[in-house]
Amino acid sequence: MIAFRNFALRRGERLLLSNIDLTLHAGTRVGVVGRNGCGKTSLFAAVLGEVDADKGDIDMPTRLRIASVAQETPSLPDSALDFVLSGDQEVFDVIRSEAAAMDAEDYDAVAEAHQKLDELNGYDAPARAGKLLHGLGFGAESHLRPVSDFSGGWRVRLNLARALMKPSDLLLLDEPTNHLDLDAVLWLEQWLLRYPGTIMLISHDREFLDGVCTHTLHLNEGKAKLYTGDYTSFERQRAEHLRLQQISFEKEQAEREHLQKFIDRFKAKASKAKQAQSRMKRLAKLAGTEAVRAERAMHIQFGQPAKLPHSLIRLNQADCGYGRTKILDQVGFGLEAGDRVGLLGPNGAGKSTLVKTLVGELSLLDGERVAHPDLRIGYFAQHTVESLTEGQSPIWHLKEIAPEAGEQVLRNFLGQWYFVGDRAFESVDGFSGGERARLALALIAYQQPNVLLLDEPTNHLDIDMREALAEALSDFDGAIVLVSHDRHLIGLVSETFWRVADGRVDPFNGDLDEYAVWLKARGNKADQAASKARSEAKAEAAKPPLPPKSTAELGKLQKQVEKLEARMAELDSQLAHIQEEMARPELYQSDGGAVLLQLGQQQQKLESERAEAEARWLEAYGALENG
Repeated sequence: MIAFRNFALRRGERLLLSNIDLTLHAGTRVGVVGRNGCGKTSLFAAVLGEVDADKGDIDMPTRLRIASVAQETPSLPDSALDFVLSGDQEVFDVIRSEAAAMDAEDYDAVAEAHQKLDELNGYDAPARAGKLLHGLGFGAESHLRPVSDFSGGWRVRLNLARALMKPSDLLLLDEPTNHLDLDAVLWLEQWLLRYPGTIMLISHDREFLDGVCTHTLHLNEGKAKLYTGDYTSFERQRAEHLRLQQISFEKEQAEREHLQKFIDRFKAKASKAKQAQSRMKRLAKLAGTEAVRAERAMHIQFGQPAKLPHSLIRLNQADCGYGRTKILDQVGFGLEAGDRVGLLGPNGAGKSTLVKTLVGELSLLDGERVAHPDLRIGYFAQHTVESLTEGQSPIWHLKEIAPEAGEQVLRNFLGQWYFVGDRAFESVDGFSGGERARLALALIAYQQPNVLLLDEPTNHLDIDMREALAEALSDFDGAIVLVSHDRHLIGLVSETFWRVADGRVDPFNGDLDEYAVWLKARGNKADQAASKARSEAKAEAAKPPLPPKSTAELGKLQKQVEKLEARMAELDSQLAHIQEEMARPELYQSDGGAVLLQLGQQQQKLESERAEAEARWLEAYGALENG
């Protein structure tokens, strides 16, 4: 149980929260919601003990284990698997001590480590870490890559996996779905539903909140109110609460007016003095119900395209990929005015490859790309936000696009995207992730595109801005292709779905719930294949020992063992070389994708061959020992 007692929290001179009294019972999954700046992240910091309460306190069990996601990941040489495994620090330390004892041939220490692992139920820890990586979209070939190899978005996923690995009673998650794709969001949702402890979750993804939360904590104007139910239930309850509050306010105001009229009329008359005095006391005791102050809904728009031909762009029998590496085969995909397409597909299947090919950022390996002469694309991707020029203002960025436009025109336009007054002249250095994303969308809207290609546009956007974006996209007359992990947005905007999987791009004749079922079935097939392989290995190990071998047979086995040891050493050398190549920073620039992809495929092939050689070596070595 976690209890806030007369709790208040201040940031600088600003009082964020005050007079908070509420209790979170063990096992509840609480969505913490409220407009940006209301104190959600500061509340988490207080729970973690990183900031002190301005008043009151937080009562928590003495030995409560808390897990949270780190905000930064240093450039570490540790493998992704080891980094995640170290989330369970106690088990990780035992595993490392066991490895050191094996190297030193200290078998007493090895036995002691085995006993400790058994006590900690730590034998399956590497498998659990691998499952977390797999669920969050890391391919098997990437588990042994050093953390330093991964980009910022993938390091965020590593931090999330490490937090999930840590044994905990309370899990604090601040925007965990940022930098995840839809598949990873669906996986995370199911993982959290199985988590036995208490969860406090900050998210702007309403479908995710609905899928996970049992309670909703709403922070607003310095107050906190706990509602039972998910986000949709909270919205209904809050709307009803506000309706009743307004009714109470209007009723109280009418009573105030009636009492005041009586007092004003009769307070000077002796015969009515007692009645007037009674009404004055009643007036003083009225609750002082506040009028409901409607929160201003955000509204943005992309405007009408400058030109809108019917047939905009088409790929005919197109092979798409990087360099000579084909990712998508024989794609037939086109856009006409008014199309609303949501792209679905497993992580790494090629959704972004398709979008980049439509943009023209990637050249076709084969086939043709046919674009109307008046095609004008508005393209949003993660690098769109990152490409904003540090030290420059929103109006500077807009002038780069429209150097001939007058300053007042540009200021008026930026005001429509909530960069009002001096905000239009402030440096983007101090902008939040949501403000940067909003500016990037505004720059796209100003150019009046007739096709919007949006690859995860909602990262860092709050719920109000996501609702405004959904409304703006619904009013847009051009064509839209949308990749998003936000099921609410993609469900509202998309009229058709296309699935990108197994090198193909095909229409998907179902909704998002049916896609989730398809994805689960696909995962079950992979799990069944892995389970079958494990069962076959166990059956092989359980076979009775063979009769003693002759000297000639033993000599042959000895040669086989030596040959396999030499081959494994050669493969280890090749893998080390590939890891060095993949660590080169220039490969993670926009033009290094093809080389990186080829290296990853080579690495996967060599690792597979290494595993096969090791399995054969273990078999031969075991046979030799059992001679």
